[in-house]
Amino acid sequence: MNYTVIGCGRVGAELAYRLFQRGHQVTIIDQASKAFNNLPPDFLGRTLEGEALDQSVLRRANIEQADGVAVVTNSDSTNVVVAHAVRSAFNIQNIIARNYDPAWRPMFEAFNLQVVSSSSWGAQRVEELLYNTQMRTVFSAGNGEVEIYEFTIPKAWAGHTLGEIITGSECSPVGLTRAGRAILPSCETALDENDVVLVSATFDGIKALRSQLDSEKEA
Repeated sequence: MNYTVIGCGRVGAELAYRLFQRGHQVTIIDQASKAFNNLPPDFLGRTLEGEALDQSVLRRANIEQADGVAVVTNSDSTNVVVAHAVRSAFNIQNIIARNYDPAWRPMFEAFNLQVVSSSSWGAQRVEELLYNTQMRTVFSAGNGEVEIYEFTIPKAWAGHTLGEIITGSECSPVGLTRAGRAILPSCETALDENDVVLVSATFDGIKALRSQLDSEKEA
């Protein structure tokens, strides 16, 4: 497949190289030629120096044939404008834009852009790890608004039902593994010690689940 990456900083260079390693055709654009020094020596994709706001530069990159475009410069304002321009001028719908400053995120959302907010997501992940080391995130959707968590049932909760742990509407069971066999559990599923449970939850939902687990330990 053909992908265009706009911005050859650390994020752009890493992304372009990962796509190249997986056998895709990659064009990476940056307005500064020295930025291409961020690329590994064995990167054999196409590099193009130029201003991404210039449609002639985008056409030289054959962006009309791109299956997807990532706009990952270190400027939020540039990312918003370029992503919107690429969609409007070339009718490309598969566009991912990088957001660095969380204060700019509403602007990305106002243009209905698919956005990856590294600062927000990273801060949330650090907060989660600080709170509880026994619960592991195995999948993150969007920018971490909903995630899938994995945890092991402690001895104190053996014999209880899953519904006694999962309360509220912001946490839902996904899977349960017992002795190597996985099932789709319900809230009525009785728990054994060392069951491995997967749940999908918002940040508030997983916080409530952790509190519930801790309450039985304290009792």
